[in-house]
Amino acid sequence: MLKLEKITKNYVSGDSTVKALKGIDIEFRKSEFVSILGQSGCGKTTLLNIIGGLDRYTSGDLVINGKSTKKFKDKEWDAYRNYSIGFVFQSYNLIPHQTILSNVELALTISGVSKKERKERAIKVLQDVGLGEQIHKKPNQLSGGQMQRVAIARALVNNPDIILADEPTGALDTKTSVQIMEILKEISKDKLIIMVTHNPELAEKYSTRIVKILDGVITDDSKPFTKEDQEKEEMQAKTGRTSMKFFTALRLSLNNLMTKKGRTLLTSFAGSIGIIGIALILAISTGVQNYINKVEEDTLSSYPIMIEDSAIDMSSMMESMMGTVEENENQEEGKAYSADIMNEMITTLSNKKQNNNLEELKKYLEEENNDITNHSNSIEYGYDLAINLYKENTQDGIVKVNPSTVMNAFGMGEMIEAQNNSSVASMMGSSMMTNTDIWIEMLDNQSLLETQFDLVKGNWPKEYNEVVLILKEDGRIDDYTLYSLGLKNQDELKDKWKAVENGEKIEEARRTYFLYL
Repeated sequence: MLKLEKITKNYVSGDSTVKALKGIDIEFRKSEFVSILGQSGCGKTTLLNIIGGLDRYTSGDLVINGKSTKKFKDKEWDAYRNYSIGFVFQSYNLIPHQTILSNVELALTISGVSKKERKERAIKVLQDVGLGEQIHKKPNQLSGGQMQRVAIARALVNNPDIILADEPTGALDTKTSVQIMEILKEISKDKLIIMVTHNPELAEKYSTRIVKILDGVITDDSKPFTKEDQEKEEMQAKTGRTSMKFFTALRLSLNNLMTKKGRTLLTSFAGSIGIIGIALILAISTGVQNYINKVEEDTLSSYPIMIEDSAIDMSSMMESMMGTVEENENQEEGKAYSADIMNEMITTLSNKKQNNNLEELKKYLEEENNDITNHSNSIEYGYDLAINLYKENTQDGIVKVNPSTVMNAFGMGEMIEAQNNSSVASMMGSSMMTNTDIWIEMLDNQSLLETQFDLVKGNWPKEYNEVVLILKEDGRIDDYTLYSLGLKNQDELKDKWKAVENGEKIEEARRTYFLYL
C-alpha cells in the first residue's frame, strides 16, 4: 500500500547541507497503528511530511499503491493529499471564525461534495468522536481535547486510507491523551495510522508497531512488513481529483470576508481610493482633451485657415491708413508737414504683397500622406466665380437670390460690386470687404458637419442641387437671408428707404415668419 525506498532529504542552509533523512526503507500495512519514536531533530516530522506529500524527498521513491511518485505533478499530489491522507496536527490548525461543523466540512467542500452530503458526513464523523452536541460551537468554545477530536474528525471525514498524526497528545493532559489514543486505536482497525510521538508509554500501550529513528536512519522496527503480509493485502489505488463548485467557492469567500469585516472594509476602502483616483485622473484627462479638441474644431469651423492667390501684411496696411509714420528728424517747431499716408499705403501694397502658388499647393494637397491633409478635417477649394441663382417663382417678378440684390434697395449694389471688382479689394482679400452672399459651399466631411450642426428637419444633401438652410441655435433666421432668398419682398425695403430719405419716421414693427421645412 505505502512504501518508502531509500528516501533521503537534504536541507541546504547557506554553504552547508543538513541531511535529515539518510536512506529510509520501510513499508506499511493497509491497516495498523504505527508509532514513530525518536529524539527531537532525528527526522520524525520530516518523514511524516514526506509521507503526507507536504514535503518533497531529495532522492529515493515514495510508492503509493504500487505507483511511483517520482513524476507526480502538482494535481496528482493534490489528489493524493485530499483523498488518501488525513492530517491530525498537535496545534489543531482549526479555522477560528468558523464552527466545528464548517471546519470538518472544509475537506469535503474542496473535494466538490454537495452541501447536503458533506453536512451529513461531517455530523456523523463528529458524532463518532463524541462531539455530536457541539457542532455549532466555534473552536475557542472547546477544550484542548475537544479541539483535537475536531481535528481527528476533519481527518476522517473524507474517508482517507492513511491518518498522519504529529504529536496529537503533545498539548493534552494524561486523561485527555488516553481518550484521543483510544479513538486512534479504534480507527486503526480499518486504516493505516502513522503517529509521531515522544511518549514511549503511549506508543507501547496503543500501537501495533513501533519504529525508532536516530539521526535520519531507522534503527528499530518492532513488526516489519513481510512477504506474507504482501500476499494477504490487495493493493487498490484510490484515484480522484480535487474540485470545488463555483458557487461554493463564492460562498466561502463571502463568508470569510464577512467574518473579518474590519479588515475587509479597510482593504476595500484603500482599494477604492486607488481605483477612484485613477478613474478620476483618466476622466479629467479625457474630458480636458475632448474639450480642447472640441474648441479647436469649433474655432477652425468658424474661422478656417484661408490661403489666397495674393495677400498683404494687414498690420502694415492698417498702420499706413491710420497715418502712424515715423517722425521727421528735421522737423522744425511751428511749421506744418505733410504725412504721406497715400504714398505709404501704395508702397505697402507694392512691397508687402505676397503671391502664393496655389496650383502647386493643390498638387501637394492631392498627394497621399501629406502633412496638411493628415492633420485637417476638410479642405475646400474656392474659385472667383459668381453663381447666378434666381427664384423659381416669378409671380412677383424675377428675383435674383445670388449674388444677393438686397443692397440694391438702398442704392448700394453698384458700389459693392465695384469694390469687389477693384484691384485693391482683390489684394486686400475678400475677408476685408462686405460679403453680401448668403450661399456657401458645404464641407466635404459629413462627420464634421454632424458634430457642428444639429439636423432639425429633413435629410443631409446627397445631390448637387440640394441645399441646407442654416438656423441659429434658437431656430431664428435673419431677415436679410429671407429677403435674399425672395421669401420676403425686397420692395418693402425700397419703400422704407425712400421714406427715410424723405425724413419720415418708420414705426417699429416685429413680425415673426414661420418656415415649415
